[in-house]
Amino acid sequence: MAEEVALAQSAQPGGDTIFGKILRKEIPCNLIYEDNLCIAFDDINPQAPVHFLVIPKKFIPQLSKAEDEDEAILGHLLIVAKKIAQKRNLKNGFRIVINDGPIGAQSVYHIHVHVLSGRQMQWPPG
Repeated sequence: MAEEVALAQSAQPGGDTIFGKILRKEIPCNLIYEDNLCIAFDDINPQAPVHFLVIPKKFIPQLSKAEDEDEAILGHLLIVAKKIAQKRNLKNGFRIVINDGPIGAQSVYHIHVHVLSGRQMQWPPG
């Protein structure tokens, strides 16, 4: 986990991201959902037996930079996460994580929702 924190500390907002490349189909992913507002795919570095990401097609660098006009899309990301969790039969629950900035361990500056499940989550999470 220290590697992810170090990566987040060196990540810089702006420029192209791996998620931009995934959205443009320049980098393959295990796509599990797509609509006109977002896509979802399995995380390439899973932190739980089930770990997928939901990202908007609209570029929003981080939650703290979202505008009031992004309210509907942010809600949509959570509804999509819930629907995928239902399809994956995550009846015992799941955890939603949105990292923001260096302290929040954000390593990719394109907002994304992590959905983790398949094991008991611990508290506190950080």
